[in-house]
Amino acid sequence: MQIGYKLAAEAFGPTELIRQAVRAEAAGFDFVEISDHYHPWLDNQGHSPFAWTVLGAIAARTERIGLATGVTCPTVRYHPAIIAQAAATLALISEGRFTLGVGSGERLNEHVVGTGFPDSVHERHRRLREALEIIRLLWRGGYQSYHGEYLQLSDARVFDLPDEPPVIAVAAGGRAAAHLAAELGDGLFATEPKADIVEHYHSSGGKGPRYAEVPMAWAEDPHTAAQAALDTSRWALTGWKVMSELPNPVNFAAATTTVREEDIRNQFACGSDPEDYLNAARPYLEAGFDHLVMQNAGPDPDGFIDFFRDDLADRLRALDA
Repeated sequence: MQIGYKLAAEAFGPTELIRQAVRAEAAGFDFVEISDHYHPWLDNQGHSPFAWTVLGAIAARTERIGLATGVTCPTVRYHPAIIAQAAATLALISEGRFTLGVGSGERLNEHVVGTGFPDSVHERHRRLREALEIIRLLWRGGYQSYHGEYLQLSDARVFDLPDEPPVIAVAAGGRAAAHLAAELGDGLFATEPKADIVEHYHSSGGKGPRYAEVPMAWAEDPHTAAQAALDTSRWALTGWKVMSELPNPVNFAAATTTVREEDIRNQFACGSDPEDYLNAARPYLEAGFDHLVMQNAGPDPDGFIDFFRDDLADRLRALDA
């Protein structure tokens, strides 16, 4: 098992995220993961820097810790040729520490370029398939062209390629995406402890790392932790069908007015008792995930990092012994 630290790019500016990543490496985390968004989920989160610049700076400031996007949508706001180039460059400057997490995206971030966001989940998956085929094609080297139903590539070449291409972890919430992760990805990415997603991935031939985000909120007491999560992270309780469809932070604010502290505490590990965090992590391990991302929505990131180092890391790793 590997344990990651989620860089909350919606809640902190770029220099603070870089500082947290350096601290996470010193505290013993195995990797950091950052969302690749244009907007935050809620306006009061207040941030959303460009993930690739932040990751490049982290690569230069660290030596050991892995880096990952969680996740990038390479079909609307970005063309996959740009992501193929960006990921190859980041793999080089991090000396092989980068994992490219990809998914079919959310309207929140993709509508901003004005070309629309597909209403059909089937079309989103088809676009993601074509994007992965283009990325793989460019990573072979040489000039390449591609003519798909949705995406095109014309006589393009990525000149700076690593000896080994980055791992691609594909986000999945069901059978079709899990199959795509096995077919065109090197790993799986999920946000819920669903064993059937891992089973679909394995039955389709997937053998790579399985990433999952574990929701938590650290503070000295559970109420303070839960209130912080309620203020900035209540969007996480809306479910993926809502999360992928709403266009702006104001819509997420309106959709979550009825979320209560009790609801947060039912989904997030809150407070400073290590047992609560172990209980939150167990379902993901039991479902078959082996790369757990600690997604802290509490008010004190340094306090959480210290808590992980001093009270949680060894106990978490012991769960996998």
